[in-house]
Amino acid sequence: MAALAGVPPNSPLTADSRERFRSLRTANFTESVIREMTRLAIQYNAVNLAQGFPDFPAPSILKQAAADAIAAEYNQYPITWGAKPFRDAIAAKYRNTYGLELDPEREITVCCGATEGMIASLLAVTNPGEEIIVFEPYYENYAPDTELCSATRRIVALRPPDWTFDPDELRKAFNKNTKAVIVTSPNNPTGRVFSRQDLECIAAFCQEFDALCITDEIYEHILYDGSTHVPILSIPGMRDRGILVNSMSKTYSVTGWRVGWVLAAPDLTNTIRKVHDFLTVGAAHPLQMAGVTAMGLPEAYYSQLATDYRTRRDHLLGVLEETGFRPYCPNGAYYIMADISGFGFPDDTSFAMHMLRQAGVAAVPGSSFFMNPQDGHSLIRFCFCKKAETLEAARDHLKRL
Repeated sequence: MAALAGVPPNSPLTADSRERFRSLRTANFTESVIREMTRLAIQYNAVNLAQGFPDFPAPSILKQAAADAIAAEYNQYPITWGAKPFRDAIAAKYRNTYGLELDPEREITVCCGATEGMIASLLAVTNPGEEIIVFEPYYENYAPDTELCSATRRIVALRPPDWTFDPDELRKAFNKNTKAVIVTSPNNPTGRVFSRQDLECIAAFCQEFDALCITDEIYEHILYDGSTHVPILSIPGMRDRGILVNSMSKTYSVTGWRVGWVLAAPDLTNTIRKVHDFLTVGAAHPLQMAGVTAMGLPEAYYSQLATDYRTRRDHLLGVLEETGFRPYCPNGAYYIMADISGFGFPDDTSFAMHMLRQAGVAAVPGSSFFMNPQDGHSLIRFCFCKKAETLEAARDHLKRL
C-alpha cells in the first residue's frame, strides 16, 4: 500500500517526541522491585523468597468450586460491583467474624484484588494536591498509587524492633490538606499488627482533621503470638470514614485469582464503584462464585492457617539467625524483615544481587519500602509462604554466604 502523500513511511520519534509522550504522573515509576526479584529468581534458578505467593497448592475445595462454577456457566459479566451471592457471603463472613453489619447492595464492591481496591478507593476520594499519610516502611504500590492520584505522600515512621509509631509524629503529619491515612495491618513488609489502641489513635486524628482511613487487611487471619486483628470499620467514629480493602489472595492461597473487595459507607461506596467500573468492569465471575465457598469455610480453617504459617515463620527465623542475619520477628502476615549490616555490603541492593547470584536465594531489598532508599539500605525482606522443602533449600543455599 502506497504511503500517504507527505508522510515518511518510517518516521522515527525524535527525543522531543519521546519526552512529550511521557505522562508526568508516571515519570518516577520503575518496575516493581518485588516482581522484578521474581523475574530474576527465575533467570538465576534461585529459591524465591521475594514475592509473597505460596508455592504449595490452593485448597482443593476452592479449586473444585471454581471448576464447578465454570461448568455451571458463570462465564459472563456479573453485576459490575460483584455477583450477589458473593457479596452476600462477604457480608455474612464479616457479621460472623467481627459482628459488623454490612449492606451487600450499598456497602460492598468486589474488585480485581486488593491492588485494584486500593487504587480505586484513592482515585475515588482524592483530589490533586491533597495529602495521603503512609506509614513507612510501606508496601511499594502505595508510591505509584499516590502519584496516579496527583497526591502528596506524608511519611510516618514505623521503628524497629517492634515497628511502632510515635503518636506525636503522626499528629504532626495531619493538616487541612490531609485526605486519608493508609494502614496495612497485619503489615507488609514488617509484620506489625496494629492494636486497637493504635487504631483508636489514628481514628481520633482522622476525626479531628476530617480525614479518611483506608486499610489494607488482606493478612487478617495470618496472626501469631496472641495478636488480634481489628477491622477499621469496628472502631468508634470510623464506620462512615473508613474504607476497608481486602482480598482472597493471601487467606485462601489464590494470589493469581485477583478477587478482592472494598467495604465502605454507601456514599463512599457509590463513588468507588464508579471508578472500579471504568478501571476493570468486574472481577472474574466463576472465581467470585468460588469465593462463596471460601467465605463459608469453618473457623478451623483459619486456625490451621495461622498455625501452619507460625511453623514456617519460626523455621525461617532460625534459618536467618543461623546464617548471619538479624531478623525482626513478625506478629502477622508472612514476611520477615532482616538486618544485613553484619555482612559488610554498602547497601541492600548490592547484597540482594550478591545473594541471588552467589547463594541462589531471592529476597527484596529493603530500600524499595522507603521514600528515601537510604533509610532501608541495611534491610532485606524475606517471605515464608513456602513449602518446608523450599525453606530448607533456602537454608542450604544461604550457608554459602
